[in-house]
Amino acid sequence: MPEQPLPDRPEPEQPELPELPEPDQPSDQPSTSRRRASLLIGVLCLLLGFALAVQVRTTSATSGLGAARQDELVRILDDLSAREDRLRQDIGTQEDTRDELATGGNQAETALEEAQLREEQLAILAGTVPAQGPGIQLTVSDPDGEVGPEVLLDAIQELRAAGAEAIQIGDVRIGVSSAVTGDPGSLVVDDEPLRAPYRIVAIGDPPTLETALNIPGGVVNTVNRAGGEARIEQRDEVAITALRVIEEPEYARPAAESD
Repeated sequence: MPEQPLPDRPEPEQPELPELPEPDQPSDQPSTSRRRASLLIGVLCLLLGFALAVQVRTTSATSGLGAARQDELVRILDDLSAREDRLRQDIGTQEDTRDELATGGNQAETALEEAQLREEQLAILAGTVPAQGPGIQLTVSDPDGEVGPEVLLDAIQELRAAGAEAIQIGDVRIGVSSAVTGDPGSLVVDDEPLRAPYRIVAIGDPPTLETALNIPGGVVNTVNRAGGEARIEQRDEVAITALRVIEEPEYARPAAESD
């Protein structure tokens, strides 16, 4: 048989290769994806810094009153409200006196009454006369001898800040120059030795004074941590009989009035 010619086979097509950029012509502009990544990193760093700042502020704020219980916050708010009321009453009294002196009437008699009232008030504050009125009695027990002088000093400062008008510790009247020294279990106030249990009497608004001693981290908590017990009694009437001797100032003298 004659040979049949084979059909022509098509030649396989060669795949087209992508054109590669020439190595000596790099692109001068960063790609869009690279710009977006840089922008995203910058935003994340900014947010991280802001979060850290907020965390620091939040930690600082919650380290004090933010950690207090609701009932403690209510007592502190009542304390502040009572202080505001006392200040407003004092302002009103002073304004009434000013109006009486400025208007007609017997100005000399009004001025004399005001001077006598001021003398009595200053004598109470200075501790040169006995005093009585509503207040509290704080009794601090110290069975393990761990209550230091700073505890009684804190009690004095808290009571003063709460408006206490007269304070007595044991047989000592507390004044502006009073000092509490000694070692735990053997305390001394104004050179007078004290023995536990320590008894502190203060004249002022009883609920406000008790609230001041019960603030978080305050006197009551400190005494409890030292193994003692702080017992507070509100009373309608307490008496402070200890007196202070006012010494003549050695260096200070009244300043000359300026023109």
